[in-house]
Amino acid sequence: MTGTDESARTGSIEVDQYVDADPARVWRTITEPELLARWWAPGDIAPHVGHRFHLDMPGWGAVPCEVLEVVEPERLVHTFTATWTLTWRLVPEGRGTRLLLQHSGFDLARKRDRDALDRMGPGWRDVVLPRLAGVAAEPGA
Repeated sequence: MTGTDESARTGSIEVDQYVDADPARVWRTITEPELLARWWAPGDIAPHVGHRFHLDMPGWGAVPCEVLEVVEPERLVHTFTATWTLTWRLVPEGRGTRLLLQHSGFDLARKRDRDALDRMGPGWRDVVLPRLAGVAAEPGA
């Protein structure tokens, strides 16, 4: 690379979602396979650094992932494809949780990544994280 700032070439999605459930419930919702499948995709996730798993994404098939960081119940970082990373931060807020998601690693030099960034931002914000909030807030979740 010749003097190009790497951050200028990559894009990310950041979503802030309030969840009417305590951080422990939200943590379970993002780390337990049965709950994950209810709001996003089936997969054999486990909150252990180095754990490799797959998410069965409609239209994509089995997407390989690996857990990079775990600070229960505050932070979970895992890959989502070979180049993308999901960082989940859970912050207590009142009787609920502020869930902060960063989906990073979009290579803006690649049309496919730019298109994915444009599609996934509204998907996370308007569909996926509201579903997560609904599942986490259910009694017994």
